[in-house]
Amino acid sequence: MRIIPAIDIIDGKCVRLSKGDYNTKIIYNENPLEVAKEFEAHGIEYLHLVDLDGAKSSKIVNFKILEQIASQTSLKIDFGGGLKSDADLKIAFESGANQITGGSIAVKNRAIFEKWITEYGADKIILGADANNEKVAVSGWLEESDQELVPFIQEYQSKGIQYVICTDIAKDGMLEGPSFDLYAKILKSCNGTSSAVEKLAKSEGIKLIASGGISTFDELPKLAELGCEGTIIGKAIYEGRISMKQLENYILNK
Repeated sequence: MRIIPAIDIIDGKCVRLSKGDYNTKIIYNENPLEVAKEFEAHGIEYLHLVDLDGAKSSKIVNFKILEQIASQTSLKIDFGGGLKSDADLKIAFESGANQITGGSIAVKNRAIFEKWITEYGADKIILGADANNEKVAVSGWLEESDQELVPFIQEYQSKGIQYVICTDIAKDGMLEGPSFDLYAKILKSCNGTSSAVEKLAKSEGIKLIASGGISTFDELPKLAELGCEGTIIGKAIYEGRISMKQLENYILNK
């Protein structure tokens, strides 16, 4: 299972929110590049970079930070937040993103999101399926749609989507543990009844990336056992609940 630390950006600074509420913002570092370099120094290969200003304004905003991290580290970056147009996507990839995550756009403009899957390939486009009470949320989680989570993922699976990031918003930033039951339900619904791990080994089914609520190191092997392809960790790192040394050892020993 891939370990993917998160850097969320507001006003060019590394922040974390609780349950997606912008009023709960805590600034952890004024220099996101410094944070990214520390991740890299501990053997981290992947980064989940979220433009929260972009998510709120519906267009890419913090692409200069993406460019900075991509050009000054070897991290493979998936970038999300405010990607709404072909122009936004072009800027993200030209700024160094390896993958992009589309959430609101996948709900509000299916035609353009499906076009991106076809044009760029399923290895470049991640479906951001963020949910509250198993209903998909959009616009930086400021709105809840009427889309049921599992059918939404299954529909995009039929369009060729492979990578899915699922955040249970009720868990996000709360350090209360991830939604094991929800992830098990998604993997069973989308990858069938046989072992999700076996499915992934054969490159079948979706590659589910768990996000939200990670609070202790012990939760990581449980997510791997469920069949999650990756896990995004944010506040647990910044609050010192999971140490960089633990993650480094996990990566070395897997």
